[in-house]
Amino acid sequence: MTEQDMSPQTSEYVAPEEKGSCGCGGKCNHCSQTRGSVPPSYVYAVGRIEPRLPSLGIEKEFAQAMGRAETASMTDRQALHTILSDPQNRYLSKQLCYVMAIRGIDTYVVSPRDLLDYGVLVEALGAAPRTSDLHVVIGVQGPLAPPDFCGGLVLPMILFDQIYAFDADSLVGSLPKPDEADEEQFRSAADELFERLIQVADNSGSSDEHRAVNYCTVRYPAIYELAAQRFATGQALTAIETRPSRLSGPRNIVDVLFSYTNRKTDVTEKYFVRVDVTEEFPFLVTKLSPYYDR
Repeated sequence: MTEQDMSPQTSEYVAPEEKGSCGCGGKCNHCSQTRGSVPPSYVYAVGRIEPRLPSLGIEKEFAQAMGRAETASMTDRQALHTILSDPQNRYLSKQLCYVMAIRGIDTYVVSPRDLLDYGVLVEALGAAPRTSDLHVVIGVQGPLAPPDFCGGLVLPMILFDQIYAFDADSLVGSLPKPDEADEEQFRSAADELFERLIQVADNSGSSDEHRAVNYCTVRYPAIYELAAQRFATGQALTAIETRPSRLSGPRNIVDVLFSYTNRKTDVTEKYFVRVDVTEEFPFLVTKLSPYYDR
């Protein structure tokens, strides 16, 4: 992760039908969004995606494909990934239901806005997922999935434009360590801050505030460096807050605040970073700086 990841990006909303595919697993009658009907509701969610077989017929078809493939010595998940990655079985990847759970709770049904991106979705699932694996899904919130779409599970849909997988340990391990910081203490501080960030209450990644927090969590390493510095001086992380920025106007800008309180003196210091969440892809407006209440 570098600050190059934070460069502004723009993305004009295009309804799935206008891109030449429905973006809803091939079931275009379930997508009623059209340009100009309602403003798009963007999502920047961090969770875990699992594929599910939505009906008995698809389960049987998948079993037949599994029987034709060479899957000896593979785990169930490796066999699943092998089947879905085979171009001859591309039709199966479009029939599965992909459910995103956030903090263990089924939250979204994930579907690409462009049918060509089913390969991206399958690749993100991985062949050997671990409990620490997570997915970042960036896209537009669609309608509720109808009961027949995912075996009776009715959840909001995310029509994604970008999706990628990472595991928490690798993210923390890849953070650039300040020269003066102790390696073990820095990784420990970063790991604790990451856990605090992804456990922010009711963070479904759909509000401006939560999109800003999630963006900082996976794209802005300076917040982890700050945590290590503050812990080293005997301060505790006492709050993570979001507020509409005073710079908001024609654009939606959110301040993400981190409060650190000295364990001995009880004096609190606050730091903030400004994130523009106007469009689908958030970006940094102001780097991490001290915050003063006015």
